[in-house]
Formats: sequence, C-alpha cells, structure tokens
Amino acid sequence: MNEESTRQPLWTPSPERVRAANITRFKDQVAKAWRVDLPDTDALYEFSIAEREKFWQSVRDFASVKAATWGSRVLVDGDKMPGAKWFPDARLNFAENLLRRRDDDDAIVFRGEDRVGRRLSFAQLYDRVSVLARALRAAGVGPGDRVAGYLPNMPEAIVAMLASVSLGATWSLCSPDFGVAGVLDRFGQIGPKILFASDGYRYNGKRHDTLGKLKEIAAALPTVVRVVVAPYGDQSVDARALAAAVPGAVTLEDFCRGFAPGEIEFAQLPFDHPLYILFSSGTTGVPKCIVHSAGGAILKHATEQPIHCDIRVNDRVFFFTTCGWMMWNWLAAALAWGATLLLYDGSPTYPGPEVLFDFAEVERATLFGTSAKFIDSLAKSGLQPIKTHRLATVRTLCSTGSPLAPEGFDFVYRAISKDVHLASISGGTDILGCFCGGDPTKPVWRGEIQARILGMAVEVFDDEGKPVRGRKGELVCTKPFPSMPLGFWGDQDGSRYKAAYFEAFPNVWTHGDYVEITEHGGLIIYGRSDATLNPGGVRIGTAEIYRQVEKLSEVREAIVVGQDWRNDVRVVLFVVLKEGLVLEPALAEKIKAQVRRNCTPRHVPAVIVQVADIPRTKSGKITELAVRDVIHGRAVKNVEALANPEALDLYKDLPQLKA
Repeated sequence: MNEESTRQPLWTPSPERVRAANITRFKDQVAKAWRVDLPDTDALYEFSIAEREKFWQSVRDFASVKAATWGSRVLVDGDKMPGAKWFPDARLNFAENLLRRRDDDDAIVFRGEDRVGRRLSFAQLYDRVSVLARALRAAGVGPGDRVAGYLPNMPEAIVAMLASVSLGATWSLCSPDFGVAGVLDRFGQIGPKILFASDGYRYNGKRHDTLGKLKEIAAALPTVVRVVVAPYGDQSVDARALAAAVPGAVTLEDFCRGFAPGEIEFAQLPFDHPLYILFSSGTTGVPKCIVHSAGGAILKHATEQPIHCDIRVNDRVFFFTTCGWMMWNWLAAALAWGATLLLYDGSPTYPGPEVLFDFAEVERATLFGTSAKFIDSLAKSGLQPIKTHRLATVRTLCSTGSPLAPEGFDFVYRAISKDVHLASISGGTDILGCFCGGDPTKPVWRGEIQARILGMAVEVFDDEGKPVRGRKGELVCTKPFPSMPLGFWGDQDGSRYKAAYFEAFPNVWTHGDYVEITEHGGLIIYGRSDATLNPGGVRIGTAEIYRQVEKLSEVREAIVVGQDWRNDVRVVLFVVLKEGLVLEPALAEKIKAQVRRNCTPRHVPAVIVQVADIPRTKSGKITELAVRDVIHGRAVKNVEALANPEALDLYKDLPQLKA
C-alpha cells in the first residue's frame, strides 16, 4: 500500500456541498426509481455494475438525453466483449442534444492568446450550425460520409462538428500543429469528403500560417471534394489569395453564402451510428482510427460531466486542450447540459504562467481542466494563483494526461485553492472518457484518483488474471460499457481491435495502465503497463520514479525507460535540468538517493543522462516507448505523431548507454 495515500484527506466536501451535488440527486433518483437502498456513492457504484440496464436507463433519464425513440431493449449480448449492443432500437442525434439551448447567454467564449477574443450565444451557435448544415447538405454530405477538421481550438471547430453530425456524417479532427505526414497518416485512412481548416493559429505570441501545409494535405486526399477555410480571427481570409494558395479551397463565408438560418433537420440514427473517428498517438506505427458511437458518446459524457464533475446549467467549463486530444471532444459535450464552453487556443504559458488563470477569473470558470504536467510546471514557476487570482467560482479542478503526483495534489490545495474539488481523472481516447475520476461527495486523498467511474466495471488483475487490492496490476474492465469503440476504421474482421484490448484476458478489456486500487476505493496510476520497467523480473511503474525525481528543484522534467542489458533490464533516467545546470556526479547521486529513499533499491536508475529535451506527443504526453526504441537502435515507426520529433536525435548512440 502506498504510504503517501493513507494520511488525512487533503479536502473533504461540506455537508451542504454533498447535499447539493448532482451525484447525490442522481443516487436518490436511482434508489427511488428501482426501489433499492443506496446509502452512498459506493453503493451506487455497485448498483451500476450489478444492474447495468437499469443504471444506463437512469443516466439517460437524469441527463434528459434526447432521442426520437429509445425502443424497449437496453442491452443485447451483454456478456460479450466485444459484441454487446446497447439500445439497439434507439434513434437519436448527438448534435441535437448539444443544441437544445437557444437563448442569448454565452455558449462559447474563445480566446486565442492575447490577440483574439470572440463570443457566441446559444442562439448564435444554433443559427451558425443550421447555416453550415444546409451548406454541407447541398455539398452532398449525409450519413456515412466523413468530415474532417484541421483546426485550432476555435469556435468554428465546434460549429463544423455539430453541423456535420447533425446530418449523420462522422467527424474527425487534427490540430494544425500536426505536420503534413501526420495528418495524412490519419485522414488518409478514413477518406473525408469535406475538409475544414483555418488559415493559421497562434502559439507563443507568434502567428503560424497553415495554408502551405493545407495545400499539400488537400492534394493528397483524393476523396475531398471541398476545402473550407475559416479565419482564425486576427486577420481576414482573402478569397482570391486562398484560391491561389490552396487550389479549390473556399472561405467559410463563401461556402455558406446563400443559406439562411432556420430549424435544423437532425438525422435520427441508430445508437451505434459512427459519430467520431479519433486516433491513437501513433508512436508505435500508423495511428489506429478509433470509431465511436453517437449513443455511447452522449451517455458516457452524461455520466462523467453532470454526475462525476457536477456540471450544471449556466456553468462555465474550461479545459486546456488542442483539437488533437480527446479532451476537445469531452469539452464540447458540456453544451448538452446548458453549460458555456471556455475555449483557449495557444500556449498555456504565454506571456506567463498566469494566463489560464487570468482567463478563468475573468470568465468565471466553474470547472478548470488542465494536465498534470501543467500543474507540475506551475509549481516550479513560483506562481501561486491563490494569492494572485480570484477563483471563487471554480468548484472543480480536473487534472489528466498523465498521473498527478502527490506533490501536485499538495500544490493545488496550497497554491491554487483550499476549497476545490480536485478531480484527477484517467481514461483514454480508446473509450472517449474515463475509467476513474472524481466524486464531489468524497474526500480527496493525496496521490489518489477518488473513484471508479459509474458503470465501469474496473478491476486490477495480477498476471494470472485474478483481481487484487492494495497491489499493482493491470487496469481492466470486466463488463461491456456503451462507449466501447465500434471498432477501428478499415479493420474489417475486427482482428486489430481485438488484439489491442482483448488478447491478455479473453472477454475482458485490458487498457494498458499499471494501477492499484487503494483502501479508500480510489486508484493510483503508475504509468502505462507497456512502458513498465522490469529489472530483475520486478515490475516498476515509471510514474513512481517521476514522482521522486521531479521533487528535486534541479530537475525540470525527466523520462525513464528500461534498457536491455546483459540478459536483464536496467533503469535509465534522462533528465532535463534547470538552465545553467550540469549533471555533476554529486547531483546524480542526489537523484539516486532520492529514489532509493522513497521507493526501493530496484527503482534506482543504473544510468542517469542529461538531455536538452524530451520527445512528447501532440497532446503533451512523454513518449517512453519511442525513446526505448531509439536507445535500442530500432526505428520509431511514426515520428509525425510527435510534437518535437527532433528530440529523438538526442538519444541516439549515447556513450553512457554502452558501458
């Protein structure tokens, strides 16, 4: 058992907050509807697993998920994974659920660093979607077509998604920091009919033009019949110049010309109609094209957002994300509950680390979402928002992307807010949501994710496939859930899909995370199990080492991998030090002592190497597997998936790894 998680909780909700929480109201509704005794959310969780059909009907009703019909059947082949079918007779539209509100309050507030700012009301959002949907229909878009976006996190991305899926098209998205090859590795597999793009984006105070890359991308996608370009907002798009730069491209304004706003004809489609195609990171090969259903998406978001994250009508929801990360899709869904989306595009630290908190304060954010890496970097920046910003509106602070270290928990309550629900969450693109996350009625324990998500039969298996508690093992899900992928695009026989999740334990989803269920019923994430270190045959989670190394003021960030060495595996740690520092023997010994003292001797790196940069994916995750391939002389199969592929060169042929 992790000693750090057994102390007093960092935060306990007040009785008033517990009573007012949506999850409390949901629990009471479930108890009344099904005549069961549910004294707390632990009992609610057990009900959600034991009575899946009743539970998911209750989620649907609590969130008022809209459908033309739900039909009488809830679950068919519920013992098959994959193979289970949810609400097989339902007909619904995802966009219709997100566009129910049509008043003059803010639906979207957009900020592109310090240069661009725009607002859309719910009424304006509906009208813009209606116009674009009519333009798309006139261009021949309908059910079965794919529509893609090469876009920053701007309002037009939301509008284009909603317009596309209102017609029954399937939406897919890449952020404009992807290179040409990275985009083609993704969109080239799915054959989009329409491609939306922007003329540029801003990052670190600079404007980056995207039309050069867009020309190459469009030329290499023969299925695209129209490229539609929206202005980022800090300068207009000249139609003639655009046509010269990207042959055949039109501005968004010209594409919509002649169409007036009106009532949207939402296509009513099956529960498992393809809504999104999302992509794996692609660092170990061509990205997997993960197909998600409309019904599964809306029910998954209905569980996580109104219930676990306590999102309500008139809330103002912020999550720092690019369009290349699943959290964009997650954030967009908050419209369904009458909440305002706060979209931020650009660097989270330009012109300084306070910029996101400035945005949250001015726009009265109620949920502030970010990454564990951002929280760690914020702690090292010296900024203490609790002293510099008025954040009283923020009820929930979400952290994801990688495990949040115990020190990150401490920092949130010491330097951001003493009374906030810190919801560390973990899941993936694979399921369009989370396996574990927050519960606003429970205490927050240092270093622990609070709870398993309702409806997710999460267990931790040992190597023999037996459930364990208080010990590390594989994160698995033992029963089907609505947001399981429909499959991978182009995987006709389903073999790639089955190999990805169901080979380790038949009929059980194995996610690839190395975790522990604690005595509080929470979870500790130790990192990806495929990157787990195995010195001397003992499994070690990489996150355990990061937690210790990144406590040291000299270390800015680190990456750790296992190197095959003399018929065993040795732990190799790469560190980026604070500017001006050099990895002297004394500092290397200090690092080793920190790890030895707080972990075990087996965790201690055999080799420590200073590097200038660490390779990471577009969504900011460090790429342990890519580094491991490089140090073993193996080719990294898809460097286009990386935000900084040049960093891989720093790990080639290092003399420190030959001795």
